[in-house]
Amino acid sequence: MCGRASLTKQEKELEQRFNASFYTEDILRYNPLPNFNLAPTQTHPILIMENGKHFQLMKWGLIPSWAKDEKIGSKMINARVEGLLEKSFFKTALQSRRCLVPLDGFYEWKTIQAKTKIPFRIQTTNQEIFSVAGLYDLWKNNKGEVIYSFTIITLPANEMMKKIHDRMPAILDPDAELLWIDHSLSMNQSLELLSPYPSELMHMTELSPLVNKVSANGPELLVPAKRTSTSNTLFD
Repeated sequence: MCGRASLTKQEKELEQRFNASFYTEDILRYNPLPNFNLAPTQTHPILIMENGKHFQLMKWGLIPSWAKDEKIGSKMINARVEGLLEKSFFKTALQSRRCLVPLDGFYEWKTIQAKTKIPFRIQTTNQEIFSVAGLYDLWKNNKGEVIYSFTIITLPANEMMKKIHDRMPAILDPDAELLWIDHSLSMNQSLELLSPYPSELMHMTELSPLVNKVSANGPELLVPAKRTSTSNTLFD
């Protein structure tokens, strides 16, 4: 599961990293960056198959076009890679509605002593900004308003992530990013791009409980937690 993340960069940094631009009206309307505590239902910039040169701002939490209520989005923030070919909706999305979700970190919690949850921020060591594979769709409400939304694909955890959770987002190798949003790629070929990111190219930092609060959003969330006797033996 991936239920919280960060993208603490400015628009210009994303434009340089992906050789893509923001629509001025989107920045003025949403002002989405930087975001130190990205949560479901929030708006986030992504790159889609139809237009890989411009960032599209979409809600995190997929609302399928056939949904009767947009509340379903809160239950579809992630899509397990193992089930993408089992349902026709995901098969169609995998074929024609793939997207790149840029992040510079994501959060996960390790449960200890039954109730205590310790937050960690996970990053890649070889990419300051990385891409996670996602799927998107558009949905119309009763008023005819169109809502664009996306979900993050998850995989079984690598060895590092297994220390805190059994799932992780499908982080893409930089060479695979443009392929992921390439129309010529088949469903099976696109799935071949997805595998757990190497543990040796990732690291995690224990944080304070400040990040637990969804409404908290600032650089103070990224300050490493002070070590305690509990945290020193967290992975023993």
